Amino acid sequence: MKKILVVVDMQKDFVDGALGTAEAAAIVPAVCEKIKGFEGDIFVTFDTHGKDYLETAEGRNLPVVHCVRNTAGWKLDKNVAAALKERSFLPVEKPTFGSVRLPELIREAAAGEEISIELIGLCTDICVVSNALMLKANFPEAPISVDAACCAGVTPEAHKAALATMSSCQIAIVNNN
Repeated sequence: MKKILVVVDMQKDFVDGALGTAEAAAIVPAVCEKIKGFEGDIFVTFDTHGKDYLETAEGRNLPVVHCVRNTAGWKLDKNVAAALKERSFLPVEKPTFGSVRLPELIREAAAGEEISIELIGLCTDICVVSNALMLKANFPEAPISVDAACCAGVTPEAHKAALATMSSCQIAIVNNN
């Protein structure tokens, strides 16, 4: 079985930038350890916006400019980037919460082999849950899990609610202490 790790939006703006939180910064060491020890294919999503972000539907609802392509906030957290430096991974830019391209790329990488998918990253209640549900819809028979210790939500309460939602949709939640 081919193992897939999806590292969701571990970018500076979500860790300690425009939308950063103490909870997001706190998961960085666990995320780095997960990346270093993972044996399988790694996909890394990048929340990617243009200079017109505030004119988009998302920007009107969340008027905080973040993850504008090629800015410091768009880049991976420096520790996560260092952990990935020794690894081969596929970057996946996405213009909003969930990536419609990610399932296609995973299907190509699987080349017909059975897969298991694990997700980690930010934010549990927005981009992690969006991508997890899209992957579950695309791969309903594949084991899909989320490592709660390697995720953080906008708030601790939102994190817990997103984990509960994913669990209800038959996505395994691990390390949920």
